[in-house]
Amino acid sequence: QVQLVESGGGLVQAGGSLRLSCAASGCTLSSSTIGWFRQAPGKEREFVAAITRSGGSTYYADSVKGRFTVSKDNAKNTVYLQMNSLKPEDTAVYYCAARVRPFWGAVVVDTVDEYDYWGQGTSVTVSS
Repeated sequence: QVQLVESGGGLVQAGGSLRLSCAASGCTLSSSTIGWFRQAPGKEREFVAAITRSGGSTYYADSVKGRFTVSKDNAKNTVYLQMNSLKPEDTAVYYCAARVRPFWGAVVVDTVDEYDYWGQGTSVTVSS
């Protein structure tokens, strides 16, 4: 049984930083594509960042590019989302998701339906 557990959320002032963690059990993150999504109250879940199975490719939403960094620690079976220069509009519940299936065609990482497993989310609040 695959389980993803996010941690590291909290309350931070604008301009501050947080590092979110996504720890996995029941699957090997080194062989999974991992995505980070977020959902603000009253809004759709949106893509934030992703890292491929090999860790060789990373993807970011335009809104976080240059501020957020996604990385993997295969030894700890954990994926991180380093968030710097946080803004009030980054306030949301952040979810990590795992795609254990390989991509047979184009690599699509920014769509909810492409992922097989989801964590329960961790809340991030950025105050102005």
